[in-house]
Amino acid sequence: MSNQTEPMPIRVVLYEDNPDLRDSLCVLLRGSAGIELLGAFPNCEHIQQQMRELSPNLVLMDIDMPIANGISGLRTVKRHFPDINVLMLTVFEDNEYIFDAICAGAIGYLLKKTPPSRLVEAIHEAQEGGAPMTSSVARKVLQMFPPAPAKTGTDQSHNLTEREREILALLVKGNSYKMIAASCGISLDTVRSHIKKIYEKLHVHSQTEAVAKAIHQRIV
Repeated sequence: MSNQTEPMPIRVVLYEDNPDLRDSLCVLLRGSAGIELLGAFPNCEHIQQQMRELSPNLVLMDIDMPIANGISGLRTVKRHFPDINVLMLTVFEDNEYIFDAICAGAIGYLLKKTPPSRLVEAIHEAQEGGAPMTSSVARKVLQMFPPAPAKTGTDQSHNLTEREREILALLVKGNSYKMIAASCGISLDTVRSHIKKIYEKLHVHSQTEAVAKAIHQRIV
């Protein structure tokens, strides 16, 4: 008989000022396995108190909200509760908003047109150390950091195995963990194991850093 216990659900707090969208997101999150919705709020006015009282693992954050917007809320969370992940969910594809959010510590950046199933998957990815982004946003992020010229006479492979290089290349293209598993014919757990080793070898702590380093150093 297995002694494995069910993993703890991801504790999520939502900030979204549109009441209809907020309600539909609440229904989605409450009905998703492995996620526990702790609360949903129309703005970030009392976010510090709410974080202290609710102790979420992850915040799903809109940007354009009245009184206190998502960027200010993100900064408050990362200043006082640095271990809480913040995943932006917005209509904005502007470079300025993306740059502000990433620099302020957002773990990922999704557009509101993201399909519900992908949003749920992104929450799990973010909690597992990934940095989910809508593909158009990921391209803009990479454009903000142009690749550096390859160094000559130095090893740029970081001792990655062929499989690790394959998975890193798929990450660079914006593939989700599930898509990588399907493409490589391996399980999600195996994907996570490979990505953990990739992070260790590249000396990075997130998917965004891994992708940036892969592009900058032309590893893949």
